[in-house]
Amino acid sequence: MFTGLVQAMGVVADLAPTPAGVRLRVRPHLWPHRPAPGDSIAVSGCCLTVAAPPAPDGALDFDVIHESLRRTILGDLRPGSSVNLEHAATPNTLLGGHVVQGHIDAVGVFDRLSPGDDWRIRVRPPADFMQFITPKGSITIDGVSLTVAAADPAQGWFEVALIPTTLEKTTLGHAAPGQRCNLESDIMARTIVHWLRHYTQGPASAPSAGPHSPGSP
Repeated sequence: MFTGLVQAMGVVADLAPTPAGVRLRVRPHLWPHRPAPGDSIAVSGCCLTVAAPPAPDGALDFDVIHESLRRTILGDLRPGSSVNLEHAATPNTLLGGHVVQGHIDAVGVFDRLSPGDDWRIRVRPPADFMQFITPKGSITIDGVSLTVAAADPAQGWFEVALIPTTLEKTTLGHAAPGQRCNLESDIMARTIVHWLRHYTQGPASAPSAGPHSPGSP
């Protein structure tokens, strides 16, 4: 689990093909954290497992399977690409963002950037993703916990407002129209939508209490 508060940015140092996908090497920038093999790291929002001890220069290796490459922007990465990094949360972690699983739900596209005092990014996700978007609710974009500032379900977009710290310390400061991004919806919104869709079909969907329910003979 993560909180969506990016702790460092990193640069892709290498992408080596493997039978299962690729071995991704990321070189963090100014990140004192030194994870051990098996630790979980969110790389631009994707929960990945550290595959080897850190290199002498601090670079981290991850094995990324074909499924992850196909369903996230990890398949778009090239040497020199920037990524956001966050290590897994602990029970004592301050939850400054929101509960983030590191499981990417969809890939969206940056549609419009509005710089200025109220810096905003408009994102167009897949159509079925909009059901999870709630104004003033939480959304994770490339591993960054953000608040939905506006949404238009009919037009199929939502916007987030970015503060200077987010622009400076995450890859969102270099976002460009047409660029793809990883999206993870808020787990609470996703759970509610799932329950309403599958378990609110009327009395017939309620489980039977059985012959030994209170008041039965």
